[in-house]
Formats: sequence, C-alpha cells, structure tokens
Amino acid sequence: MKLLAIDAAATACSVALLADNRICEREALEARAQSDLLLPMVDAVLAEAGVRLHDLDALVVGRGPGSFTGVRLAVGVAQGLAYGADLPVIPVSDLAMLAQGVAGSYACEHIVACMDARMDEVYWCTFIRGANGLVTATHAERLGTPDSLVAAAPPAPFVGVGEGWGRHERLRARLAGSFAALEPARLPHARDALALAPPLWRAGATLAPEQVLPVYLRDEVATPPRT
Repeated sequence: MKLLAIDAAATACSVALLADNRICEREALEARAQSDLLLPMVDAVLAEAGVRLHDLDALVVGRGPGSFTGVRLAVGVAQGLAYGADLPVIPVSDLAMLAQGVAGSYACEHIVACMDARMDEVYWCTFIRGANGLVTATHAERLGTPDSLVAAAPPAPFVGVGEGWGRHERLRARLAGSFAALEPARLPHARDALALAPPLWRAGATLAPEQVLPVYLRDEVATPPRT
C-alpha cells in the first residue's frame, strides 16, 4: 500500500508518505509559508522513497477542523494532486490525528484532543484507543467554549492533547485532577493520518477529489455575508 498524507490545519504543515511499510516525512513550522512549502515537501518525500505520484493508491488529507486557511490549503492541494494522478482521497479528522499521535504513549484508553478555535472557543473530541492501537471518536467533533468541554469531559483519567489545552489556562485548571497525561504542545501531523488511513482504504471509505470538503465546524465560515 502506498499512501501520501498532507496536513496544514495548525501552525505547522506536514507531509508523510507510506510506501512498502516505510514512512518518509517532512514538517515545517512556518505557518505563513505553508502555501510555498507543501508542494516541495510532497516532491521531497516522493523522491526520497523513489515513488511517483501515479504509483500511489490514494491521497490522505487532514480535513479539519483547524485553521481555516490551512485546512482549505491542504484540501486544495490534495484535490489538485488527486485530479492530476486520477487518485481517490481519504479525508481524516485533525482531532483524530492528534489523538492517534499519543495513543501508543500512554496506558490510558481515553484521549481528549483539543485545538484552539479562537474567539475564546475550542474544537474538541473524545477518543478511545482500541485493541488495535487505533483511536475511535466517542461522539461528534464539537466547537464550544472551554467551559462546554469541562461540562462534557469524560470521566478521569484521560490524556489531554493539543494546543487548545495550552492556550486556555482555565480549561487546564478546572480539569487539573483529570489528566493521566497532558501534551499541550502537540500538533496534528501527517504521519498520524497514515496510521488511520489504511483501515479506511480497505473499507472503501475514499472520495473523489471533488467530494472532499473542509470541515470547519463553524457554519458561518462558509456563509457569504448578507448585503
């Protein structure tokens, strides 16, 4: 199986390639330069692995939630590459990518991924780690105030992951006794999408490029202003 994953939903952008059980990856922390960096990073991992775009089985993309600009960019790049190479696309949640990134590091089964959504809100979702090591969401992804997360948080203990925990001090303080571990600096990474994508590929959960849509959770982002 050969899969190429792209993500730009946070302050970093990343690309990772799975080919013959080997992963090649690139990451950059320059949020303002993501549009200039993604395609060269794609070229770099393909060249390192000796794989052509047309050799891939599918493209994988972090479809959000996250930075509106970054999510649109990643989806747009994935769509363009998929069109050009006639490939299907596997959209993956950025919150799931965060949770998957810590799933193998702690014995605790419950993980709460939390990303800053600005305007004193957070994107968040609770995941449970399965026997196969992969995470599954226990409810729909949510957008709300830090207080709404506190009210609906799973029973302690759980692992908290994502910059939302780092940017909202009162959120950390109110749940301080609930953490089995806390990783507030971790960002979504394309390599973690590669862990989640193979089961989706085998299940046929792929989309044509034009069917892939960014997930913002905030409805008004896609609604033009009234005049």
